[in-house]
Amino acid sequence: MSASLFFNIAGAVNTAFILLSLAGVAAQLRLLQRRRQRVHACDGATAVLSLNQFTVSFLAYLSFFVYGYSIAPFNHFIVWPRLLASLLVLLILAEIWRDRRSRAALASLLLALAVFTCALAGLFRGGQHVDEGRAVASVMIVAITVLLAQGYAHQILLILRNGHTGAVSLRMSQLILLMDLSTVVFAFAMGLRLGWPLLVLAVVSGSTKLAILWLFRWQHGAQAGERRRRMALAS
Repeated sequence: MSASLFFNIAGAVNTAFILLSLAGVAAQLRLLQRRRQRVHACDGATAVLSLNQFTVSFLAYLSFFVYGYSIAPFNHFIVWPRLLASLLVLLILAEIWRDRRSRAALASLLLALAVFTCALAGLFRGGQHVDEGRAVASVMIVAITVLLAQGYAHQILLILRNGHTGAVSLRMSQLILLMDLSTVVFAFAMGLRLGWPLLVLAVVSGSTKLAILWLFRWQHGAQAGERRRRMALAS
């Protein structure tokens, strides 16, 4: 198989999984909207969701959007799916602000809107300063990878402290994990000179998604154990 054919196949597969992951992000958004519409809800629509994690996830998607149009040639496999993902996560940040009305939620939403506007402006500037743009985007991705690990660690701690996953979507975690695995393959197809930022972030993201999926299993086990204890006390 030629390198160009491998690149196109890996890119197409990665795009397909990114679109699936978008379905997962959309499922998270729908879950928040359903929870917000509940009557007499005992907790908030965005309970247990980490604002930290979703803010960093937005920046991660957006950084790859910028990286995709900063390298030569323009990488359609990276750019357009990440643009859609950024928009969906931006809507989730808006839902978090709508539910919590906190300064932190408002600050995250305004930051996301400002950065998104700048990223779109960079796209419309065309191919100017490609090398500089790629270098800036690469540094940005490394920094965001560190923040992403911290953000997901915060989400994991929130689940452990609360004893349940709350508004966290299982489907979103499953589909993003599949996207991360396909991104690892695509990074190798691009060649490590250009693909290493994708590889680093995908490995970190995939590892944290595995931890969150384990927590869903842990939650069900803990709930089953609690039910058994209540039944034993009642008998």
